[in-house]
Amino acid sequence: MRTAIDDLTSPHPLGERMPAVYVDDDFTQRFTQALDEVLAPVFTVLDCFAAYLDPRIAPADFVDWLAGWVALDLDENWSATQRRELVARAVRLHRFRGTRKGLAEHVWLLTGGRVDIADSGGVAVSARPGGPIPGSSPAHVLIRIRVTNPEAVDRARITAAVRRMVPAHVATTIEVTT
Repeated sequence: MRTAIDDLTSPHPLGERMPAVYVDDDFTQRFTQALDEVLAPVFTVLDCFAAYLDPRIAPADFVDWLAGWVALDLDENWSATQRRELVARAVRLHRFRGTRKGLAEHVWLLTGGRVDIADSGGVAVSARPGGPIPGSSPAHVLIRIRVTNPEAVDRARITAAVRRMVPAHVATTIEVTT
């Protein structure tokens, strides 16, 4: 992390802020220099805090923490670029969660391919409480992903991500083609 930066100096050395009686004291100056080494990363982080909040430029270890802020589950197998983009677009993805548009964008971010979605659509309700629901086919979503190299797509990861995005009762089929 940020503490591993060599020769990081504090922008506000403590020794210079000591009362005049301690400015010439060698022990006090050496002691405060040690404290400056400990505090320098803190000042650096605080001075650059706005950059930490942008997942596209934040340190890699901080991106996972930002994902928690926006309620996004990241798969550790996704590339750093995918993780950054998902966190950057998380609010938008949550806004469209459960919609065809949101699902298509999420799958596109994970695969980079063209995504077509066909769903059974519609809503079925019973005319009376506890009565039978009309219709016979279960809810179903078909996701077609067109990529240049279908073998490069990790179907298990995509399936797991899609299952987190669609309602539990909806059956899903994923096709990856060229």
